[in-house]
Amino acid sequence: MSWEWEYDPSEEYLVGGADPGFVAQVEARADELARAAAALYLEGSAYQGENPKSATAHVPGGMFEYLIVVRHERIYIRQVTVY
Repeated sequence: MSWEWEYDPSEEYLVGGADPGFVAQVEARADELARAAAALYLEGSAYQGENPKSATAHVPGGMFEYLIVVRHERIYIRQVTVY
């Protein structure tokens, strides 16, 4: 398994109708977070510790809240806010 990110509950629910340029910024930042998590948690699926707390990522024009679930090797985008 490799690290990936996804919208939770769905892309339509979180960014449906948002400016495509803003959505591209969110997705590019999520890609960066997934690469960083892969480097930090080399054996994510075997991880036995606690997951990190949810966090906020700022992008031009807004921000998003995300949750890292190490054993799933996933970053879940939980909320997106457009300024």
